[in-house]
Amino acid sequence: MRLDKFLANENIGSRKEVGVLVRSGAVTVNGQAVKKADLQIDPERDTICVNGRAIQYNRYVYLLMNKPAGVLTATRDNRTKTVLDLVPETLRRKDLFPAGRLDKDTTGMLILTDDGDFAHRMLAPKSHVLKRYEAVLDLPVEAADIRRFAEGIQSGEDLFAPALLEIDPEDPHRAWVEIREGKFHQVKRMFLACGKTVTALRRLSIGALVLEETLPAGAVRVMTPEEAGLVFQKAKPQNND
Repeated sequence: MRLDKFLANENIGSRKEVGVLVRSGAVTVNGQAVKKADLQIDPERDTICVNGRAIQYNRYVYLLMNKPAGVLTATRDNRTKTVLDLVPETLRRKDLFPAGRLDKDTTGMLILTDDGDFAHRMLAPKSHVLKRYEAVLDLPVEAADIRRFAEGIQSGEDLFAPALLEIDPEDPHRAWVEIREGKFHQVKRMFLACGKTVTALRRLSIGALVLEETLPAGAVRVMTPEEAGLVFQKAKPQNND
């Protein structure tokens, strides 16, 4: 890999800015100052430092976002702000994309990555990765709805797989849903098939990875490798507050 590409991928600066940095003598490779930005390096073996600070190589990046309402889950849009617009410059990468999608008015957990294999595995129905949502409805949720969700729901040409539905014992207009698919407007359409309209929807977890309440809406942070692995683990029973 070229030195300037590596440094740009690690958000040290643009390729042009990195070139200036290298020529200034601020970059060392294995303890030796270098002046050529096109120098070929092995980021997994070589030690690259900028102004004395070692730059850690990350083959892929995994970001956790608490998506706010009104933002499009897309890489770019000419008319509407997208989730990538919320990612700080220091965390951006060329091939970053949202793994899956949330509707524009849906909030909560969203993972962004440049690891296509990770995203495919997470989203594939055969992986049985559960996504948990909190929904607010215009009408009270009933026991009959729980049975319909458990049996699977037909909506137009789509047959939604069986899903778990729990009603808030203190407010029947509030419920929790767990699905292992991610079809277009799925949770909303499942409730609509039961004669109810979702007025607010928030994703709480993916697999065993739970969105922490301390992450503000619109905020983004780097996930640890352990957290990325939690996506493919079975979620522990959650306390519905």
